[in-house]
Amino acid sequence: VGAEFSQTHIDTLMAGYTHLQPAQPIRFSHWLMSHMAPIMRDAERLMDMIPRANRCPLGSGALAGNAFGVDREFLAKELGFQGVTSNSLDATCDRDFVVEFLMWSTLLLTHLSQLAEDLIITNLLKGVVIDDAYATGSSLMPQKKNPDALEILRGKAGIALGRAVGFTATLKGLPRSYNKDLQEDKQLLFAAVDTVKDCLAIASGVIATLTLKPEMLMKALCPEMLATDLADYLVRKGVPFRETHHISGACVRLAEESEVSIDTLTLEQLQNIDARFEADVMKVWDYEVSVERKCSIGGTAKASVQKQVDDCLEFAKTL
Repeated sequence: VGAEFSQTHIDTLMAGYTHLQPAQPIRFSHWLMSHMAPIMRDAERLMDMIPRANRCPLGSGALAGNAFGVDREFLAKELGFQGVTSNSLDATCDRDFVVEFLMWSTLLLTHLSQLAEDLIITNLLKGVVIDDAYATGSSLMPQKKNPDALEILRGKAGIALGRAVGFTATLKGLPRSYNKDLQEDKQLLFAAVDTVKDCLAIASGVIATLTLKPEMLMKALCPEMLATDLADYLVRKGVPFRETHHISGACVRLAEESEVSIDTLTLEQLQNIDARFEADVMKVWDYEVSVERKCSIGGTAKASVQKQVDDCLEFAKTL
């Protein structure tokens, strides 16, 4: 869903942030794919986990194994397992697969929580509109439209971490082999599975029904975000970046002291700071040009973002 939404809105620009401060212009699709990337890694981790978890313990007995020569490998194959557990004592008390899944669900829900937080902030800035199906009003204030579904998503990561840490603490003091403490795994594991399924469905629904406001996203862009492009301009003329960084900073400072936008500085003012600025420097103040220059793999150029989308869609086919 995220990749398809990114494909649809690949031409929309927005502000990129670090420290919640405007940093550089990016594509909305690049931002959304930045959240798809960790979710793809989560899917890879889940697939990596399956061979370790898919081992048949049948034939381990209470702790010492089976006394009648049962063919464990035959049973495992018939039941669809990828192999058998290697030690009967370990097999009766091993709950690594539960801990792994709980840890995995924690990381996945952490990534969904980050997506939810970003969308909540973008919704606050009026860059997106959350569909009514995933928002609620206020019992007192009729103008309110709260992103409740996203807030609930954001809150689930902490609960998931509690499950993982809690059950790991239960395991840490257990002797070999089976102990009744291990029955605590069922509730935690089943709750984690249900939570993951619900959260993925909610996140998919929020994105699929999201309404983009390109004009509001563009409104958050400011010329100062192109200060790095100003530095890059001189780098292309052979000036080391360690030097151009200071030159660009001087231009930013001049604009601030003059209480004007940096893109309104004249060529003469720029040349007073550094004579290597030429007339074509004025082409720097273009957001589309800025994002297109970041054309390496993983960058903001349209072709780079398109590759991210294509790779995600191809990856989805393997699941």
